[in-house]
Amino acid sequence: MTSSQILGSHFITPNAIAMPASKIKMLAPNEGLKLQSGPGRDLLFKVTGDDTGGAFDYFIVDVAPLGGPPLHVHHKQEEAIHILKGRLKVRVGDEIFYCEEGGFVMMPSQVPHTFLNLTPEVAKVIVVYTPGGGHRFYEELGPLTRNGKPDPKEVAALFTKYDMTLLGPPLSHD
Repeated sequence: MTSSQILGSHFITPNAIAMPASKIKMLAPNEGLKLQSGPGRDLLFKVTGDDTGGAFDYFIVDVAPLGGPPLHVHHKQEEAIHILKGRLKVRVGDEIFYCEEGGFVMMPSQVPHTFLNLTPEVAKVIVVYTPGGGHRFYEELGPLTRNGKPDPKEVAALFTKYDMTLLGPPLSHD
């Protein structure tokens, strides 16, 4: 017997639990659900809550030079970010962190947070939300923000719809 084998519709490895093949998702580097959270903020969802039974979302964000989201809080979701490219200023609660490539920040639910790309180039960040389902928010936010400055009341209402609260502007560079 080899270290792994195919058994029916399951792939078995030593010390692993068999997973039904229907739960496996394999994507090429640029494949996935492509959404936007605003100009210069492209998102590539590799998996959504729909794929994971609501457990989590995993996506890659292109953060515009000197850009980032407004200060906000998730009431029901935890958020983690892992910086692939760029340098970010991150606020979690009242604390400020500076994260280089490879840096990681866990942002618990109920804690206000935001981040800012400090570089003149697009930053790349992996984001994980748990529980999943955050892609639905971005499916609605993208069209609101795509053509410039959206109506702040519409954006705030959308945050509320998805159990978040918009608290303030993005971080400043200084």
